[in-house]
Amino acid sequence: MLDLRERSRPLSPAGSTLMVLSLSLGGLAFAVLQSLVAPALPTIARDLEVSTGDVSWVVTAYLLSASVLTPVLGRLGDIAGKRKVLLAVLALLAGGTLLAALAPNLATLVVARALQGAAGAIMPLSIGIVRDELSRERVSVVIGLLSAMVGAGAGVGIVAAGPVVDHLSWHWLFWLPLVVIVVAFLVAAWCVPESITRTPGRLDLPGAALLSVALVSLLLAISKGGDWGWAHSATVTLLAVGLATLVLFVQVERRVHEPLVDMRLMTVRGVWATDLVSLLLGFAMFGTFLLVPTLLLLPVTTGPGFGLTVTQVGLFLLPTTLMMLVFGPLAGLLVRRAGPRPPMILGAAAVAAAFVLLAYVHDAAWPILTAGALTGAGIGLAFAAMPNALIENVPPSHTGEATGVNSIARTIGSGVGTAVIALVLSLDAGRAFTVGFSVCAGVGILAVIASVLVPARPRT
Repeated sequence: MLDLRERSRPLSPAGSTLMVLSLSLGGLAFAVLQSLVAPALPTIARDLEVSTGDVSWVVTAYLLSASVLTPVLGRLGDIAGKRKVLLAVLALLAGGTLLAALAPNLATLVVARALQGAAGAIMPLSIGIVRDELSRERVSVVIGLLSAMVGAGAGVGIVAAGPVVDHLSWHWLFWLPLVVIVVAFLVAAWCVPESITRTPGRLDLPGAALLSVALVSLLLAISKGGDWGWAHSATVTLLAVGLATLVLFVQVERRVHEPLVDMRLMTVRGVWATDLVSLLLGFAMFGTFLLVPTLLLLPVTTGPGFGLTVTQVGLFLLPTTLMMLVFGPLAGLLVRRAGPRPPMILGAAAVAAAFVLLAYVHDAAWPILTAGALTGAGIGLAFAAMPNALIENVPPSHTGEATGVNSIARTIGSGVGTAVIALVLSLDAGRAFTVGFSVCAGVGILAVIASVLVPARPRT
């Protein structure tokens, strides 16, 4: 029988390896579930007999839950113990995935997806555990591996969705990740020790409530604005409420003794510049995951389309996934030698170069495959460098808090990117992809500039 009690003894080499394995599997499962559903939405809508607009709540519920609960649970991990909160989050992810696999209707599926979204805190909690438990020499490489698993998981989800739906059913989109989640939970319960680094205090509930209202309002307006209309009263009202509540949240957090987000950290250049890079690359990453599949799926008769199946599209995205897996750990090695800024700059530059290439030529397989490889390498480098940049600029007691805010920035960037790309795709097919890839190239160039603002590691 597994010993689920807290353990304080030092980790053995085998124990640390199992710990990293459990954290990697948890992050992989969360990322796969994030992207796995999107290609299957038409099938789910048809099976559950709902409209395309209604079934989009399957994605929206996940996005809203992750954005709201990631900073709250990351902060709770700093206060109450990262192991406790990690196990609770994995249990929520497993419960939500089981419920989704059994969902008989859309309402149940939306609730299940909201439960799954709570697992957005896995990455901040995992980074905090790694920082607390491993030697400094190993931290950057392991964080690179964890970031690579999360980035690759998003690609795996898109690659695997087609074959799973074609040969099984959409319910298996959840049964298969559930096995991975259960293994991650059991291994984590066995080998992840409770961190001794904690921040005494209480969770800032008023701050959590204000942040929740702000994020839900903003992200709901961004994700639904295309359907409702950007000038619609609901969209405008939500945007106004979100911005006003966000301003109020900042003012409240500056006066609270134990804030949910310490605003003093947000004034540190290494923190806000890294968050800006996360927001911009979140936008650009979803340019890859939306523009390229749409281009490949369009019938040849439309002009720019390739007329491929969902399964074939997944194969086109495979180089992106593989490069993420390779360059994430490599970024960790580079961080250890030169600091987080060089891989962040290189990663943003690779993403920008990929979209510049596609903006000029996207009517053949070779530029799409080349750009996919560049994007995967860039995301692997930059996303692995960002947590390491935060670690160098915040104290250990605020690791979960800082990485949680960074995840919010990425989520907001992804939401804005999705909305902008959806708007661009409403243009004439001959222009839409050139404009879309050009917009993402511009965002990638801004990410390069933001990466340069991240402080270099001081020479010792």
